[in-house]
Amino acid sequence: MNAALYAAAKSATANGIKVSGIHKGFEGLIDNQLSQLSVSQLQKTMHLGGTILKTSRSERFKSVEGRTLALKTIHKNEIDGLVAIGGDGTFRGISSLSDICDIPCIGIPGTIDNDTVGTDYTLGFDSAVNTAMMCIDNIRDTAESHNRMFVIEVMGRDSRFY
Repeated sequence: MNAALYAAAKSATANGIKVSGIHKGFEGLIDNQLSQLSVSQLQKTMHLGGTILKTSRSERFKSVEGRTLALKTIHKNEIDGLVAIGGDGTFRGISSLSDICDIPCIGIPGTIDNDTVGTDYTLGFDSAVNTAMMCIDNIRDTAESHNRMFVIEVMGRDSRFY
């Protein structure tokens, strides 16, 4: 997600667009938690996993009151467009926001669950799978040494890969 954030900011900046980051996603949009982002700052973080902006599951945003507060933040900060990086919950949220807001909203699929319709792979999926495989390979050696069987659960929810 940090690499996608960097790419979006680099493209926007090259076109004279000021870039702000919204901390904790929709929660931050409700609470007006924005900060200026620079391409040089983001370039230093693009190799990190996850997102420097943090995430949250916002129950408040699911309500009309929450979306109204988010809309106030958009107007207060003169936001001209939104780029949302996330999964199905993020896309449902950005869709409900675009119903009451007249700014362009772009969604970039990013979830280790790989459960976003319309794309083969989401940001984070490959890293999650490879990290899980490395850990599973390591634990398999331990299980074999002790003549045991381990059950391992990984993320994936509705990813359609059974």
